Amino acid sequence: MKQFEILQVSWANMESHLRSIRTQVFIEEQSVAADLEWDGLDIDCIHLLVKKDDSYIATARLLRNGRIGRMAVIKSFRCCGVGSAMLKNILTIAHSMKMKTVNLHAQVGAISFYEKFEFLREGIPFDEAGIPHVRMQKSL
Repeated sequence: MKQFEILQVSWANMESHLRSIRTQVFIEEQSVAADLEWDGLDIDCIHLLVKKDDSYIATARLLRNGRIGRMAVIKSFRCCGVGSAMLKNILTIAHSMKMKTVNLHAQVGAISFYEKFEFLREGIPFDEAGIPHVRMQKSL
């Protein structure tokens, strides 16, 4: 796959692109209710947006409390290293912000992906937006 570029962006400047990716992945593909997806926290988050050629193909966010979330990669670009590159970038940002730990709610099918980055499971699976998730944490 040709290289892609990871951009750190603000919600105010790139909202339409961030919304488009998350709508495709979470609302349309995974049937997450729109009112659950748009939780009002985005304005205060650090956002990553991945660009390949002239298209935006992935996004993720980091809350100031260390919560990583809304990692979404357009279906045709999965398994190409985009998610791994985004997560590495988020971990670097969190470390530079002097965060001691980061955490996330991983969809059960993505647990092994996060374990490759030394995230540890915490507790038992729970339902979030109709999808089984498990809390995971990583020390930085």
